[in-house]
Amino acid sequence: MDRNTIIAVILCVIVITVGMAYQQTLISSEYVEEQTTTVDTVENVPVSANLSSSFTPLGEDGSRDKFTVSSGSLDVVFDPVGGTIDSIYDKKNDVDLLLKEDGDYNAFMLYWGDDKSSAIDDVFSYSISSRSIIGKKDGATQVAFTRTYRENTTGTEFTLEKKFAVPENDEYMIQMAITVYTADGSAIPINVDSSMYTLSVGSQVGPAFQSLNGNYDYRRVYYSLEGKNSRKTAGSGNFSTTDSIGWTGVVGKYFAFLLIPETKNVITLTEAVQTTGEAISQKNTIYMTRAASGEAKTTDIYSFYVGPQLASTLGIYDNAENNVFGLSNHNLKKALDVSWLSWLENILKVLLEVFYFIIPNYGVAIILLTILTKVILIPLSKKGTESTAKMSALQPKMQEIQAKYKDDPEAQNAAIAKLYKEEGINPMGSCLPMLLQFPIFIGLYGLLNKNFALRGAMFIPGWITDLSIPETVYTLPFSIPFIGSQIHLLPIIYTASMIFSMKITQSASTSQSGSKGMMWFMTYGMSIMFFFILYNAPSGLLVYWTMSNFLSILQQVYTNRKTVAGFKKEIEEKDAIKAQKKAQKKKRNR
Repeated sequence: MDRNTIIAVILCVIVITVGMAYQQTLISSEYVEEQTTTVDTVENVPVSANLSSSFTPLGEDGSRDKFTVSSGSLDVVFDPVGGTIDSIYDKKNDVDLLLKEDGDYNAFMLYWGDDKSSAIDDVFSYSISSRSIIGKKDGATQVAFTRTYRENTTGTEFTLEKKFAVPENDEYMIQMAITVYTADGSAIPINVDSSMYTLSVGSQVGPAFQSLNGNYDYRRVYYSLEGKNSRKTAGSGNFSTTDSIGWTGVVGKYFAFLLIPETKNVITLTEAVQTTGEAISQKNTIYMTRAASGEAKTTDIYSFYVGPQLASTLGIYDNAENNVFGLSNHNLKKALDVSWLSWLENILKVLLEVFYFIIPNYGVAIILLTILTKVILIPLSKKGTESTAKMSALQPKMQEIQAKYKDDPEAQNAAIAKLYKEEGINPMGSCLPMLLQFPIFIGLYGLLNKNFALRGAMFIPGWITDLSIPETVYTLPFSIPFIGSQIHLLPIIYTASMIFSMKITQSASTSQSGSKGMMWFMTYGMSIMFFFILYNAPSGLLVYWTMSNFLSILQQVYTNRKTVAGFKKEIEEKDAIKAQKKAQKKKRNR
């Protein structure tokens, strides 16, 4: 193979590899914010800094029993200890949306001031009532937690109240109001380094997982600044900012936990802590701190979305008419992980849903969509296969050149380049159509890698039971490096189809001196590399890639049988005409 052809092949591989990496990582956020402040983790806060002894709870403890409030979509388990939420269960999607390890605090725990070692974990009294919302047909169930405290230095008494409103309909937004007020009308006596309290949200978003590989499942901390129509990504480790927050939260592949401080200018994102644990391989806890106040009473409103990462459920909070709490302009769809080809993904999604409507099996729908895209791309792919066929038809001539210039690589390359020019062959001809098809490949990759509809969708009973995760045919009692303990069959089938597809599309010029090693690497080395890259890919994605390979094999086999013979005949006719002209010229010269 000549140098230009090798370069063309390498460029194709690079584009595919970079494109996949881009889809998996870079396009998931608009840009990554550098760490603005490095802070100590919770474990590093000195014990002497604990402020719990500065405030004494008054009255007797009430019941510690947890209780559940249900909505159309959620079961929310409340805990009187700290007036917190112990768990949130998504009934529609059958998944726990809050994960925590033993010893972790519940979500929405408060701390005195900005001291994260001083949790307000006293037992709160509570009441449950129905709350109607003006102008809305649906109301909410209100849970009100209260506890009265005395500040020990001044003796000032104040009440801490936490109210939660769970909508009665099927929305995934819950509201919380934190009210602090004194009994005698004096200033609220909580001022720790100019902070009143810190609210924690964590530890992790469901569903449960063994590990996060960063490609096909992940948890990322996102936030948007107040008044900005953009999203930022908190860097790894501990992150903080003093800017006013529009919303912040932890986003996974399919679900999101987003917190919106409705009370602005006094609440900041003080820390987003990403740590590792034994049962949960990654935890993300968000802390928001409320500034101290000289008033006798303050009320801060928070809204938090806990549910699917879907435009249909996130977008309703842009218009007050569309949601029970009358929220607007929150732009929560910015939390969605979308690519620059989202418009193409939407078109492909509509086609996928059409096929699913005809045959209600998403595995079959993926196969039909793959066939449709292959048919649509025939005009482009045909040019690539024809270019390969032309080079295959030139095999005898290339072998002659190789034999003639066996010891002169430069002359050999020059002769092959001249041959390509005479026969009208572009070595890049098989690569350029691939580049033109690339947006559709990336669009399908994005659609099948994170399409919520594929979550839990069965293709083949007993084998591919969930197209959103890798299928497993056997679990080993030990772990294999780079693979793990689970044996997946689809990546093996995909790799075999990729090797066979690349072997039959190799042109005859691969026999050229110096190119066999390169082509061996392209056929086997690249296939093995993609085997490991896609080993833990969702089943739906591998069904697409494998089916695409099989269709490419069929197309190339047909081309090899029909087109190559035609090109050989065409070349023979050209050679015959050249030989005739040469003989006539020689005859005239006599």
